[in-house]
Amino acid sequence: MNYVLDTNMVIYAQKGALAEALPHGHYAVSVITEIELLSFRDLTTEQEQALLELLADVAVVGIDEHVKRQAVELRRRFRLRLPDAIIVAIALLLDAVLLTNDIALTQVGSLRSRCLALKST
Repeated sequence: MNYVLDTNMVIYAQKGALAEALPHGHYAVSVITEIELLSFRDLTTEQEQALLELLADVAVVGIDEHVKRQAVELRRRFRLRLPDAIIVAIALLLDAVLLTNDIALTQVGSLRSRCLALKST
């Protein structure tokens, strides 16, 4: 199975906040997720290193013409924010399941998505 990790899912996984392990499969992230993760203002050197190691183990998908066209359509139809539209577009174009805990993204018509439970605090 192919999965695209939304930014929130990477953060939860890195913090150890997921109540269950990420499912087995092939993973990708959007270049948007990469930028969001690495540009966090309070990122420690250890956190940055852990993120770089994770990013080395997944496919980082850029923005090409197909992604742009799909993102435009998604923004028009579902009023998604631009970063979310790009992430969803990549999941759709890769025929992958988007792992996200953003409920708004799970409402996109033909998108296969899955939320993962968080540990209780």
